[in-house]
Amino acid sequence: MPEGPEIRQAADEVAKALVDRPVTEIFFAFDRLKSFEETLTGETITAVRTRGKAMVICFSVPLYIYSHNQLYGRWYVRNLQSYPTTNRQLRLAIHNSKKSALLYSASDIQVLDEHGLATHPFLGRVELDVLDQAVTIEEVVDRFLDKRFHRRQLTSLLLDQHFLGGLGNYLRSEILFVAKVHPSLRPVDCDTGQIQALAQAVLSVTHQSYLTKGITNDLQIVAQLKEQHYKRSDYRHCVFGRQGKPCFLCGTAIVKDIYAGRRLYFCPQCQAL
Repeated sequence: MPEGPEIRQAADEVAKALVDRPVTEIFFAFDRLKSFEETLTGETITAVRTRGKAMVICFSVPLYIYSHNQLYGRWYVRNLQSYPTTNRQLRLAIHNSKKSALLYSASDIQVLDEHGLATHPFLGRVELDVLDQAVTIEEVVDRFLDKRFHRRQLTSLLLDQHFLGGLGNYLRSEILFVAKVHPSLRPVDCDTGQIQALAQAVLSVTHQSYLTKGITNDLQIVAQLKEQHYKRSDYRHCVFGRQGKPCFLCGTAIVKDIYAGRRLYFCPQCQAL
C-alpha cells in the first residue's frame, strides 16, 4: 500500500498538471459517480491536498474528489490522452488542454460536497498528519503519551491512521530502527529519551522519504553506497526488506518477524531490549 510520502508525491504531480486549469473532460468508472462527469467538466481545479494516505482534489465549485489508493491504486500523469500500457483498470481520468491525470485500480473514490468533506469518516479519523509542516515533535510526543495509545504495542500503533496519519509498513520498521527501539515495546514501556527519539524519527524519516522518493536510510551511507555502485534496492532502507543482511551500523544480521499481521524488520543489536 502506498504510504503518506508516496501519496504526497503523487498529489504534487497531479497538482502540477491540473491546478488552475479548466477540466475539459472527466471520466468515472463507477456508475454511482457518472452524473458528476457533466457537473465537473469546465470547472477549474483549485488545489490537490492529502490527508494521511488519502488525496482530495478541490474544484472551483464546492465539490471535491476523494480517493484512497488502498493496496493497488496508482496515479499516472501523462500528456493529454496518452494512456500507459498496463493491465490495471482505469477508475478516474481528469483531462485538461495539456495533461491527463489517471487513477488506476483504486476502488475508494467519492465526490463530496462541503458537508461530506467535513464529516468524512477517514478524513475525520486522521487527527495528526505527519507530513503536515505545522506538526511539531512535541505534538507527536503527546500522541505517544496519550492514554488512548500509550498501552498499545508500537508495531500496531504505527499502522493506525487515527494515531498518526500517513505512516505504513515500511515506515514502521524504519522509524523503530532510527529511534533504536525494540518492536515489542509499548510507549508506556519506553523512557523519556526513547519517546523523544520515536517522535523525532516519525517526522524525520517520513519527511526524508517524501523528499527523496522513498529513501529512508542515512543519506551519508546512501552516498557511500552509490559511489560503490550499489543498486537502489540495496541502499534505500535501513532495515526494511533486508532480512539476513548486515546492519549498516553494527553489522548484525537484520531479522524479519511478523507483528500486527505484517512483516517487520529490525536489528537485534541496535534495537536490543
